[in-house]
Formats: sequence, structure tokens, C-alpha cells
Amino acid sequence: EGGAGGSLRAGDAKEMRAVVLSAFGGLNKLRVSKKAMPEPQESELKIRVKACGLNFIDLMVRQGNIDNPPKTPLVPGFECSGIVEALGDSVKGFEIGDRVMAFVNYNAWAEVVCTPVEFVYKIPDDMSFSEAAAFPMNFVTAYMMLFEVANLREGMSVLVHSAGGGVGQAVAQLCSTIPNVTVFGTASSFKHEAIKNSVTHLFDRNADYVQEVKRISVDGVDIVLDCLCGENTGKGLSLLKPLGTYILYGSSNMVTGETKSFFSFAKSWWQVEKVNPIKLYEENKVIAGFSLLNLLFKQNRGGLIKGVMDKLLNLYNSKKIKPVVDSLWALEEVKEAMQRIHDRGNIGKLILDVEKAPTPLMANDSTETSEAGEEEEDHEGDNENKERMPFIQ
Repeated sequence: EGGAGGSLRAGDAKEMRAVVLSAFGGLNKLRVSKKAMPEPQESELKIRVKACGLNFIDLMVRQGNIDNPPKTPLVPGFECSGIVEALGDSVKGFEIGDRVMAFVNYNAWAEVVCTPVEFVYKIPDDMSFSEAAAFPMNFVTAYMMLFEVANLREGMSVLVHSAGGGVGQAVAQLCSTIPNVTVFGTASSFKHEAIKNSVTHLFDRNADYVQEVKRISVDGVDIVLDCLCGENTGKGLSLLKPLGTYILYGSSNMVTGETKSFFSFAKSWWQVEKVNPIKLYEENKVIAGFSLLNLLFKQNRGGLIKGVMDKLLNLYNSKKIKPVVDSLWALEEVKEAMQRIHDRGNIGKLILDVEKAPTPLMANDSTETSEAGEEEEDHEGDNENKERMPFIQ
């Protein structure tokens, strides 16, 4: 009763905890608040969330560092896992109680979400909720870039930046499903020991990887996957073999501090190689871009993504791929989790565990709901202008 409309009637006390971004900016713009619980519209599922994925795009959203950002306040997050709690009208193929993972167009970082059925997938019996929350964004992105855009085949070579991150680890695993694929990876040196077995050749992110790659493969590589942008665009294009494909799928070099920096954005943009189509023609090179969220939510390719997810789940069930979970964080620890990504500390995916109790010392200021926190926000600039080291996922 009262389900499909989603309205909260007077006296209806259905509330939930959610991470709320009050305004674009630093970490202090995030806090856990009570919100009205959503109800499924037609063709939607209501999911009791168990775990949420934390991605680099979430940092860019927090800063307002994306095209056409939505209005604040908003609940961030684009993927989650949990249990189906209610079905909207005309939903078929799911039942209450099903274990699922889902893409969500914002609002994922909450105890309950509603999302169209086309973005929801059943979880294999032996996949945990934390693994399921680490699966959709990273593996679908990696699979589509490698196989749908770049047409990865036996004997090819791939250069992937941020090899220790969620997408980087997914790329390495998927490459291992094709015979004789050589994977070149860059990552912070302290991650090398943990990920050295997942890639063929591993380089320090601050080293001259162009010369290192050419020393091993004189002709360069067949595929470059770039989530950094900036000066790495030109370097990646220079490393492509004839008929090679360069794919840009992120711009993490534009995020250097806690808040959006015009200087960092301008510097990164200035360093981007200006692509000359005639040069591409002469050198037989392909340059491409990939945004999973745009493909899903703006370009209506949910059916295509479902086909990819079916293939990925077959690979998971065959034990050929497995999401790498870096760490679990309570909703109230979202600031600390984001800081770990800023500091390039993660190997694999950070997960917000909705049922996890926060560490007492961490919970204090993330659960702040008084107006005092808002009054202090205008004075935060002094600290935030101290630029952090560039983030690498």
C-alpha cells in the first residue's frame, strides 16, 4: 500500500540513514543523516543495501568536478549490493529476498535504494555482498574497454595506469583470460609487492614508463587505458603500435587536493596532447573515450551492459575473475575512506559496509548534524589550498 507513488504520508515514520553531500567541496561537506525511505516506482526494485562501492568518480562528484553536476544536497554513490525488499509494478524476473547488485544513478550510499530493474543483477551464491559491491563498476568498465572498444585478442599488449586500483586489478584479471597477453602497469611503488603477480611488467608511477615500455617492447603496445589524463595522454599515444587503441576513461590528475582546484584542472588540460586527426590517419592509431555512467544513464545502453554482466558472471563462476576488496568502512567513516583514495592507499576497491559499526574516534564528525558544521565551512579554504600529492586510483 502506498508503494508505487513513493510519497511519504503524514505520520509515516519510515526513515533511513544515508550519506548526504550538503554542498560541493571538501570532506566536511559529507555527513550521515536521516532521510525519508524511498519506495519503488513502476519497473523499479527497492533494495535493502548491505554494501556500496566507492569509486574515484565519487571524489570528483564531491568536488563538483564533473559536467552538469546535480544540485546539492544529494546522496552520492553509483553501485551497491543488497536484498530485494519490494517490487514496483511490472517488475519481472526478481522476487523479494533475492540477493542482488545494482547500478544506481546517485543515492547508492544509503540503507535503502530504488533503481530500475534493468540496472539490477542477481549475485552468485558464493559471492559476498562486499565483493558484489566491488564488481559492477570496475569489471564492466574493464571488460567493455578491453573487448568492446579495443578488441583485445591473443598475443596483444596492454598498458594500464593505476594498476593497483579497482579497475586496474579488473583489467589485469580479464587480460589473464586471453592467452599470451602482456600487461604493463604503473602504480605507486609501495603497492608493487602486493600486485606484482597480476601484471607482466610493473613500473613506478613516477618513473619514465615510456622508456621502460619501449625497452621491453620496441614497437610499443596495442592498448593504452588511461585514467590519469594530462601529460599521460601524449605519452600513451606515443606508445601505441599501428592499429593500436588509446582509451581515456578518467582524469584523476585533475584532482590534487581536497577541493576543486582550477589551477590543477587548467594544468592538466594544458598538458593534454592536442590530437591531430591527420596524424592519427598517418600513424594508423585509434583514440577513444569511455564513460560507463553516461552509457548507462544518459545513452540508455542498459541492455548492452546486461549482456556484458552475464559474461562477467560466467567468468566469476568459472573462478577466472574475483573482485579485490581493499577495506570495509562504516557509512560514518566515509570521509576517512575517501581520504584513503586521495592518498593512493588502496589496493582494489573500498567498500562502505552499511551494517558495520563505526570506529568511535572516526564517527564523531561524520555524524555531525548541528548547524555548527555549516558555519565553519567558509573558513576551510586556508587548509584546502595546501595541495596534496596527485591521486592515482
